[in-house]
Amino acid sequence: AARYVLCRSFDASGFVVYTNQRSAKARQLAANPWASLVFGWLELARQVRVEGPVTMVDPAEADEYWASRPRGHQLGAWASPQSEAVADREALDRGQAEVEERFGTDEADGPVPRPDHWGGYRIAIDRVEFWQGQPNRLHDRFEYRADGAGGWEIQRLAP
Repeated sequence: AARYVLCRSFDASGFVVYTNQRSAKARQLAANPWASLVFGWLELARQVRVEGPVTMVDPAEADEYWASRPRGHQLGAWASPQSEAVADREALDRGQAEVEERFGTDEADGPVPRPDHWGGYRIAIDRVEFWQGQPNRLHDRFEYRADGAGGWEIQRLAP
């Protein structure tokens, strides 16, 4: 399955995304802990694809990112039964009102705790493909594969 996600951080250990762990994407990652990320620049006819194994981020790392989010986003994460059917917009609004009553809407009301069902996933970098479009359709493609010893095997791929 594919979807847009916000990549919140990256380093040598991989790319990190956060989501509701009851969502369809979380269930899919639990069933198949391998993912691909695609970064595209259509105006430049370029794309980078990264793929690798997925692991949960450490709860302390998830807590740190959670604390950096705007309060409204935190409240929304509590209020939304992500990917579940809801009767109407009013049901969402009632859920939001209940969460606002519980935690308050102002920073002075204290921190909003991270829900147990919200966390992050790290996509480790096992393979990277760089693609650059060419007018004659003989596009340039280069694949980097982790060699298991901290280096990369690099090869050109046919379009």
